[in-house]
Amino acid sequence: MEELQRLILQGENDRLDFKQRVTQPEKIARTLVSFANTRGGVILIGVKDNGTISGIDPEEEKHTLQLAADFYCDPPVKVQYEEVEDDNRTVLKVIIPESTHKPHYAKVKTDDWRGYVRVKDTSVQTSKIVERGLALEPPQFEPLPLDRHENAVLVYLRESPRITLKQYMKLANLSERRAYRTLVKLVIHGYLRLHDKEKEDFYTLS
Repeated sequence: MEELQRLILQGENDRLDFKQRVTQPEKIARTLVSFANTRGGVILIGVKDNGTISGIDPEEEKHTLQLAADFYCDPPVKVQYEEVEDDNRTVLKVIIPESTHKPHYAKVKTDDWRGYVRVKDTSVQTSKIVERGLALEPPQFEPLPLDRHENAVLVYLRESPRITLKQYMKLANLSERRAYRTLVKLVIHGYLRLHDKEKEDFYTLS
């Protein structure tokens, strides 16, 4: 129990994620893949985003998680489970080791598989360039020299709270493919943060 509280106090980060429930295998697959592709991590199921323990039925959650790991991840992701009790509530600790078979892809929909890496507390979709690099080495998070297109988005975000892919394409006069690759690169190196919970993805300064 003490270890559980210690973990929760850390808050979500590049190696820890909280989930109240796991109901959709395709969604949790992205988190599994992102940890396997990066440095490994732990998901606490039965913990709300704010760190409150809500508890779950571990068998039900394991069923969905195993489905996600085996059929919504390619290659399948290895996961280990530990059940932790806290005041008669059960939290499922899901351990995902860093994979030796990178890159892994998550099934988003039929015939659509995408790669993800973990950046801070977010699972970020990768570009093909990053995926090729994952097979050789984990993503690097050190500062990198920025070109004028990359600097343009950072300057814009110092004045504005957020930017979308379309806004950035217009700002930097770039094709969709190149603009997207630039934004993903900046997310992976820790300059930007991707927000994909709303209708349209957007980016903010980290």
